[in-house]
Amino acid sequence: MSISRVRDTCAVTAEGAAWLASAETYPRSALAHWRTRPSAPAVLPCGSAFDVVSVPAVFGRRMLDRLWEDGPGSGPVAAHRGRMLLFAAPGTAPRLPSLLEWEEWGSAVPSVLCHGTGDAVTVPPLGGAPDAPADGPAARLESRWLVAPDTRHPWLPGPEVMLWACVRAARSAASSAVRISIFPGGDQGAKVYDVSRRR
Repeated sequence: MSISRVRDTCAVTAEGAAWLASAETYPRSALAHWRTRPSAPAVLPCGSAFDVVSVPAVFGRRMLDRLWEDGPGSGPVAAHRGRMLLFAAPGTAPRLPSLLEWEEWGSAVPSVLCHGTGDAVTVPPLGGAPDAPADGPAARLESRWLVAPDTRHPWLPGPEVMLWACVRAARSAASSAVRISIFPGGDQGAKVYDVSRRR
């Protein structure tokens, strides 16, 4: 199933909000604050309830396509200021960069930021933004949930699953890259010979 067919959930359920609040030192206070300001973004600490893998939006869409079409699906996912935030199992942040380096994919994956213990991330409003544009530049910059938390114990991908998604997304990006020639258009029917094989 393509991410375009994954439900674009606008609002977080009560169980999902409780899960997000569990990242806070005082979850009940966080929930009470969110109830008074449902349209305001929240800043949450990482490392206990979840880690977050932040990637450029286009690459993130490729990762989600791989996760939903060929893999186990994803945990909650948000879009924020041109980046995609993929919520992952605690411990993913310190491991994923090492795995990418070990597998020698570090340079092929664009600007992966891993947020774990000691970090905090801004998440979209829990109540969604119903009047926000669905497409265009404003939609790419706004903060919104693509897959909102809807359960008290969501499944979260670990570092190996995130590595798998990064590698598959990098491969699909490489295979779909447009080849641009610096030479003017030649005869499209002309034969091409591999001169490197000459003796």
